[in-house]
Amino acid sequence: MKPLDVVTLGETMVLFSSTEHLPLEYVHQMQKQIGGAESNVAIGLSRLGLKAGWISKLGEDPFGRYVQKFIRGEGVDTSAVTYTDRAPTSVFFKEKLSAEQVNVYYYRKNSAASLMSADDVKGDYIAQAKVLHVTGITPALSESCKEAVFHAIQQAKDHNLTIVFDPNVRYKLWDDLDEAREVLLKIASLADYILPGTDEAAFLTGEEDYEASARKLLTNDSQKVIMKLGEEGAYYHSLEETGRVSGFPVQQVIDPVGAGDGFAAGVISQLLEGASLAEMTEYGNAVGAFVVQMSGDIEGVPTKPQLEQFMKSGNRKTDVER
Repeated sequence: MKPLDVVTLGETMVLFSSTEHLPLEYVHQMQKQIGGAESNVAIGLSRLGLKAGWISKLGEDPFGRYVQKFIRGEGVDTSAVTYTDRAPTSVFFKEKLSAEQVNVYYYRKNSAASLMSADDVKGDYIAQAKVLHVTGITPALSESCKEAVFHAIQQAKDHNLTIVFDPNVRYKLWDDLDEAREVLLKIASLADYILPGTDEAAFLTGEEDYEASARKLLTNDSQKVIMKLGEEGAYYHSLEETGRVSGFPVQQVIDPVGAGDGFAAGVISQLLEGASLAEMTEYGNAVGAFVVQMSGDIEGVPTKPQLEQFMKSGNRKTDVER
């Protein structure tokens, strides 16, 4: 097997989405897709020419087999995925009232993935990679999932991997938001790169100003924050440098879900290329902008040639402000 560039872990669900702009109660036909932040990133990296591995637990059911086959078919290594007959694979539904208003309804409580534990995260598997990608979703699923995330981080540190953390705050998954903040800040303190949105950074730090929140997220001199600013682009901050990279204009936003995962894939791909913070941020912006122009969490993720063509054709007001 080709050595892994990136390993990630988390839950992937079967997504049922409407093709019509209607409330769900009036929708009669839906299309079946998949969705999960970590597998979205893994697929994004695969399309950008990198080798990603995904750790998870699926139900021993048709949906679980569908998820595993789909992700493997995208070139992602799924050899660390396990199955259980104790719980089902999760599903969720996407309601599109308009291009700007999308609601998501999850049916994931007591799912197969919530049974994932530290025993499912093998150090020799993580050791194959250069980067570990984790999100704030997985530790919210269960106590054993939280332990699995911290075990993965420790294994990554033991094997000198770079750790990339996307807080990806899902407020409905946490019973206690104070606990959520405490857990996510602890993970952030262990990460090398932190990729929050502005709202997430404000939640974690109490700072509404995104530059102040970025500074507050840094707990050691080597850490870096790359913060998503939506259509305004993204802001990067480290001890050595600070700057903002403008976004890529899009003609029409079709589906905003998955843009943040695309952003993470873009950033990580350039991290592995040895790019600068500004270059990583620009690439992340480009992937995110590309993704929102198509329906589905991963259907719009570009290949490397597609992305480079998109970046060449993009007309932005400002490239980089330092």
